[in-house]
Amino acid sequence: MSTLEEHYSREPIPTWFFVLVVVREGNKFLLIQENLQDQPWYIPAGQVEPGESLIEAAERETLEETGIPVVVENVIRIDHTPFPEGVSRVRVYFTARPKDDSPPKTHQDENSLCAGWFTLEQMKELELRGEEAMERTFSASSHGPLLEGLGLLPAPFERIAVQWTGRLKALDRLLE
Repeated sequence: MSTLEEHYSREPIPTWFFVLVVVREGNKFLLIQENLQDQPWYIPAGQVEPGESLIEAAERETLEETGIPVVVENVIRIDHTPFPEGVSRVRVYFTARPKDDSPPKTHQDENSLCAGWFTLEQMKELELRGEEAMERTFSASSHGPLLEGLGLLPAPFERIAVQWTGRLKALDRLLE
């Protein structure tokens, strides 16, 4: 019988972590116009930085790309994609709401061209990146509940940092 140490002695799988944030206010959703060649619209999203929790990354990416501070409310989806090269990607989708009445940014910078609030009907007129994924993300009507979320983890679990090795490590004791 192997010990726990022997069981976990293999090399970690390098994993990139990304956050995607569905920000909703009433029947409108916050989108950014990306700095990509075709300049499609998308939800605020980005890579988790070393030492940053998933929630901190969601708040930071949304603020950088839209100019709007948010309160993260729920986890609505987690996608894990292993690649044949021996690495993987984890994408965590959150719902959030604006923290205040800050307007979306209207100027281009290194993070995005601009941001704006759109209804589901208005989104049909936009060029969206990953339209299939966007349809699944915004599958509820603009007047009903967005999605039933998984809820946020209790406070001790919010302090989970993502390291470049791809391991999740609790920063504080689970029970304080």
